Amino acid sequence: MNAFVFPGQGAQFVGMGKDLYDNVPEAKEMFEKANQILGFSITDIMFAGTAEELKQTKVTQPAIFLHSVILSKALGDQFNPQMVAGHSLGEFSALVAAGALSFEDGLTLVSKRAMAMQKACEMNPSTMAAIIALPDNVVEEVCASIPGVVVPANYNCPGQLVISGSNEAIDAACAKLTEAGAKRALKLNVGGAFHSPLMEPARVELEAAIQAAPFKAPICPVYQNVDAKPHTDPAEIKTNLIAQLTAPVRWTQIVQNMIADGATSFTELGPGTVLQGLIKKVDRAAVAGQRGVVGQRQGRIDRHRGRGPDAAAVAGGSIIADAAGVQCQRGNVVKS
Repeated sequence: MNAFVFPGQGAQFVGMGKDLYDNVPEAKEMFEKANQILGFSITDIMFAGTAEELKQTKVTQPAIFLHSVILSKALGDQFNPQMVAGHSLGEFSALVAAGALSFEDGLTLVSKRAMAMQKACEMNPSTMAAIIALPDNVVEEVCASIPGVVVPANYNCPGQLVISGSNEAIDAACAKLTEAGAKRALKLNVGGAFHSPLMEPARVELEAAIQAAPFKAPICPVYQNVDAKPHTDPAEIKTNLIAQLTAPVRWTQIVQNMIADGATSFTELGPGTVLQGLIKKVDRAAVAGQRGVVGQRQGRIDRHRGRGPDAAAVAGGSIIADAAGVQCQRGNVVKS
């Protein structure tokens, strides 16, 4: 069975999506429509802006979403999912690609999500940390023992779990987890405590927008972050999407469940190769890769591999920190 997966932030690079824009007419139309919906030219920043401009929350989240969704549309008949999933922000991309939500409504929600998260970050000084080489249950127990807010946020793959919370609680947890045997406890340069109770203001703000958006049954099951289970019922999808901002991303469990349900190949749609690395760490036998697009007129190929320093580090196995969650692999910290 074909599984398509969609990344969150972290592997964005200046120039992403430019080949699609230049060579696939439908892609160009969708990018131009996005400029109108967002009220600014996101294509100018994606194609020729600076890395700093691309890192702005209001830009990064829509940019990753656009790259993934437009790539799925440009694939045409090659996009033939029997199951889909997305990491954090990528869940919105997965839902739109699978037909549960329109492109326009999906982009609007992603933009509102980015703004709501930024405001929540400004309300509560907070951060995240990657914990390497400790069993999940040990990390969970230590977090539960720390006063204040600190919780597991991203179950990325076995032995790699990201925690999220207040600055003080994260410091205390890192110290205690190091004592418990963690190979590394790395504080990450992110804007706030994503996928934690400190995102409650953002959850409340986004809830009304999600409830008002017209969802429909997707063309295949969508494995959602909150419970790692497949869903096709629009009401269930909405409920899980609302809960996502304050709940952990259960990526390890999603991959395990997809494989148990018959996934034989995973195709990552979006910049970078982060999810490919995580999938292979969950199951070394898993077949994971990316899909290229042949331009309809000029025959050029856009393989959509990351081209900036972040993406190069991902390929070598790094920890990518971003504004919608953190995807982990072995190695050094890459600050996006």
